[in-house]
Amino acid sequence: MGAVRAVRTISQAEYLQTERLAPSKSEYLAGRVIAMAGASQRHNTVTLNIASELRQLLRGRDCRAFAIDMRVKVAEAQAYFYPDVVIVCGQPQFEDEQEDTLLNPTVVIEVLSPSTEAFDRGEKFAAYQRVPTLREYLLVAQDRTYVEHFVRQPGGEWQRTEYTDLAQKVHLPSVGIDVPVELIYEGVNLTHSKQA
Repeated sequence: MGAVRAVRTISQAEYLQTERLAPSKSEYLAGRVIAMAGASQRHNTVTLNIASELRQLLRGRDCRAFAIDMRVKVAEAQAYFYPDVVIVCGQPQFEDEQEDTLLNPTVVIEVLSPSTEAFDRGEKFAAYQRVPTLREYLLVAQDRTYVEHFVRQPGGEWQRTEYTDLAQKVHLPSVGIDVPVELIYEGVNLTHSKQA
């Protein structure tokens, strides 16, 4: 998601009612509404690459991917987020009949922007960890070959793996697929830095 532009405080009910009518998207965390600016061309390309590849890899499985506009609710953190890409396995559960707010994500993928990276790594990841169905969380750089992959372990801790080579494949154990890093960055001008 793009840059954070503004913050104001309202209730969850007010947020959801306003958000469904708003011309632009905002996220919500414990009373704070965080208005999101538009994403860059590179950010959009990486997001579309991931969503397109997942669509192919998940074909015939009991999982499906949503990109950009599927809101995820984290009830225990009083939060609503818009992951860049989200995978749900089994029957999707929604907050209400609008079917625009997912309750049971399996995998969440965020493409990092300079203005949101700290939030995606910090408060947002802390909130996502409170979703019992969430098994994997990925942070994907848009300007260099770098994918940070967190997998929830049986004891509840998160195992972290880095991918910094275009020849690697990101293994998503919760859905049983491998995503080629090269395809994540197809058509993207990278700096080729391997540092986080």
